[in-house]
Amino acid sequence: MFLVIGATGTVGRETVNLLLESGRKVAAVTRDPATAALPGGAHVVAGDPSRPDTLTSLPDVVEAVLLGPRAAGSASSELLSLAAARGARRVVVLSAATVEHPVGHPRFIEEFKRAEAAARESGLLWTFLRCADFAANALAWAPQIRATGVVRGAYGGAATSPIHHRDIAEVAVAALTDPAHAGRAHLLTGPQSITQYEKVRIIGAAIDRALTFRELAPEQIRQAMLAQGLPEDIPDRLLGSLADYADRPGPTTGTVERLLGRPALTFAAWAADNAAAFTARPVSSASASGREDHA
Repeated sequence: MFLVIGATGTVGRETVNLLLESGRKVAAVTRDPATAALPGGAHVVAGDPSRPDTLTSLPDVVEAVLLGPRAAGSASSELLSLAAARGARRVVVLSAATVEHPVGHPRFIEEFKRAEAAARESGLLWTFLRCADFAANALAWAPQIRATGVVRGAYGGAATSPIHHRDIAEVAVAALTDPAHAGRAHLLTGPQSITQYEKVRIIGAAIDRALTFRELAPEQIRQAMLAQGLPEDIPDRLLGSLADYADRPGPTTGTVERLLGRPALTFAAWAADNAAAFTARPVSSASASGREDHA
């Protein structure tokens, strides 16, 4: 059985789906099973992954683990020890491109470095997926786009190569199931470097609506985010990275195409897949409520 820690995140959920579609058994960890909306074929493990003692229904046998450090917090080592005691042989860590290409506040990079270190020290065969900016982070703009057609943000010229979560999930499944990926750190990005201005334009093309990115001072954006009740680390994480990407674009690699044998999905493909989020008010905003902020 494959254990997915962070199963309700953008990549975790897609990985659960792909594993189940391939006929594999999956244990999906979630803090709130009632709202998780996980596929019926998954073995749902209720509990807080940052407090491993709450995971009382872990399966007896585990083959490999997908570890989302943001979900695990400081408990990565303990979680991997639990998995190893159940026979796990491999761990795949959802890490960040900032480990190789540092931007933003160092304390956020350290989160991913600690998770990678825990994997190295676990005795399991490890693979790191160092991911660029998630295309899905643009869902944070959906309320503004639906309401006014104007995205207010800082550093409009900040350029990254946003990656579709489906590409990350497909690579994750390959790494979970094929030991040939052991001991490798894959730097995963989308196929094209684009600015925030260009992201907004591409979303507009997907929904057939003229959209505008209005650049504001970073401190204005920070205060607006705090006024929404967001914790301080979210604007700090976002604005710190964007400030650096405005000076120096993030990396672009061909790793996805090399590993999957097809071109990486474009931001335009992601926008088309998610057009409904920008045109109709969703029943639940849970999927767009926070950024995953891999960069």
